[in-house]
Amino acid sequence: MTPLVALDWGTSSLRVARLNEQGEVLHEQASDRGILNVPADQFATVFIANCGRWARAEGTFYLISGMAGSRQGWQEAPYCPCPAGFDDLARALAWLPTPPGLAAGSRVAIVPGLCCEHDGVPDVMRGEEVQVFGALQMTGLDDATVVLPGTHSKWVTVRGRKIEHFRTFMTGEFYALLRQHSLLARTMAGDANTLDEAAFDLGVDRALNGDSLLATAFSARTLALFDRMSATALPSYLSGLVIGEELRTRSDPGAAVLVVGAPALTQRYARALARCGMSARCIDSRATWQGLWAVARQLGDLT
Repeated sequence: MTPLVALDWGTSSLRVARLNEQGEVLHEQASDRGILNVPADQFATVFIANCGRWARAEGTFYLISGMAGSRQGWQEAPYCPCPAGFDDLARALAWLPTPPGLAAGSRVAIVPGLCCEHDGVPDVMRGEEVQVFGALQMTGLDDATVVLPGTHSKWVTVRGRKIEHFRTFMTGEFYALLRQHSLLARTMAGDANTLDEAAFDLGVDRALNGDSLLATAFSARTLALFDRMSATALPSYLSGLVIGEELRTRSDPGAAVLVVGAPALTQRYARALARCGMSARCIDSRATWQGLWAVARQLGDLT
């Protein structure tokens, strides 16, 4: 197999890994050179700086996922429409001119991301599609509901190893806005990353059984006002409210549930899903590397 160097190039960070023929990570490194920290004419320079240790290997394939393929990135990679599988992504790769400094025969490509529509309104993802395919690769599943928590959480329906459709929820962003910039922020204290399980569970249950977040969010103020919840427990309560609101509209996925991402978030989602009577399997950041490896292998089959 052609040597593979995989890049996860997001908004705020850049991760790079060299993989062997079995998709195992041989070396991995990370930097803060996400696309927002790279001038428009410096992407090739940053790429070489972060991949330089492997640049001398002839015939290496460099495969990039994430926001590097956005309009603000290195080169725009047009979205691939759903339904889409491994082979569809491989066919839709955006190929880049080989940057100076790479060994002979090297190739560089960007994974395109996916789009779908709901009631005439488009939805998009970049980077998460690779994590979904990596999760399928790691679990051997053909059908699943894949949840990718984050600033903009994604719920993805997979059938026959193809992403049929997905939906985006601005859960993480709403949490940050309420936690940091709303009236509620004045009553909260402590580290938002520390989980008070009882307060979180109460928030999830209130969201699942109550009105919309527009109504339930105000309870974070009144619970503090009447000294019924401590300031340090309130961030966990608010987290439960916003995650519960997300789950309230997705209460019956009808397939195996995979939650992909950082452990701090995936564990919260698994806990919230359990309160809906659903079990979930958590998949860590290795899904990105497995997904890029799987796409690279598919490309080999196509060419």
